[in-house]
Amino acid sequence: MATVAERMGLDPERLWGLGVAAILVALVGGSLAFPRVVYDGFIWHYFWGPVQADANSAVCAVRANGVTQYLDTASACAAAAEPVAYPGYTLVSEVGYMVTLVIALSGVVFLLRRLDIGESPRFFYALFPFMLFGGAFRVVEDANDAPGVADALITYPLNTLVISPVIYVTVFAITLVAVVGSVLAERRGLVDDYVKPLFGAGLAVLAVTLGYLLWAGLTGAQGATFYPQVLVVILVGATLAAAATWWLVERFAPEINEGTGYIGLVVIWGHAIDGVANVVGLNWMVALGAGNNLVPKHPVNQAVVDFTASTLPESVLAVTGDAWPFLLVKLVAATAVVWVFDEQIFEDSPRYAILLLIAVLAVGLGPGSRDMLRATFGV
Repeated sequence: MATVAERMGLDPERLWGLGVAAILVALVGGSLAFPRVVYDGFIWHYFWGPVQADANSAVCAVRANGVTQYLDTASACAAAAEPVAYPGYTLVSEVGYMVTLVIALSGVVFLLRRLDIGESPRFFYALFPFMLFGGAFRVVEDANDAPGVADALITYPLNTLVISPVIYVTVFAITLVAVVGSVLAERRGLVDDYVKPLFGAGLAVLAVTLGYLLWAGLTGAQGATFYPQVLVVILVGATLAAAATWWLVERFAPEINEGTGYIGLVVIWGHAIDGVANVVGLNWMVALGAGNNLVPKHPVNQAVVDFTASTLPESVLAVTGDAWPFLLVKLVAATAVVWVFDEQIFEDSPRYAILLLIAVLAVGLGPGSRDMLRATFGV
């Protein structure tokens, strides 16, 4: 059966470009023709408004007559007329970001094909530091806007570049520069393997970011503190959870990881970081002597906490907390995704398979490392 591109007489890259252009024309044209409905009611309400509210440390942002206002109390937000945007994500925005991610991944596949890279697991491992960097970079903004911080390191609107989801674009741009620069260095004979400078660039930006956070935590700058016990508990807990999951897979269902090999273990570990960081951050900060417990920022996290709290008796919740099912969800989901990537997928399209696994790891390890470091540095 002929593909859509073949029936239209277009190559896949051009068809992708036309599709992206059509979406942009629809959003921009709709915003100009129907600003209150398309821009205020959709784009701003679900995507840009939450970023503005977060960047300005507001409880919510309100859009009225083309003007954005920032409110500082929950009661004022509840009384405001829609559209009202709160920091964080909504189900609508998360679906929108997933669609955007799929479109972006397709474009990246075309780019990697042009560069003739990305088919080896070495590419996956080379990008691992950048995923940790993304989470750490986001914590810089958390410290920047922490309560009581008088002189912010980054002010609005520049701080929007390090707020989710815009930070994904920022980190992607930095990573893209590193990838292209490393490939050019190899082809010009400056290095013998592009993977080495690519991995080194990731380590460099990660080290600089962690160095700043450690300095802030040790000196109290930007309202940060340093709770090493939190970091140790999360890393040890996630590693044990991932190891136990991997042992169960190897022992009872080895076919799950036949396609991915140790990449699957890294994916599970990355999502275990996200799960354990949420359990510790939401339930055990006080018990660890690390300040107040955090609050969930994602609808899925909140839904899990609400379901657990409404299902289990208070006597049980006092012992277990209400966030632990999120860790189970993350482990099961990550294992299921690893199972999807069988040997056939790698044989048919190894570049796309590697890229998808990078994305799968990033959506777990990015938020997970952010939550882990946010709890570690008390911001």
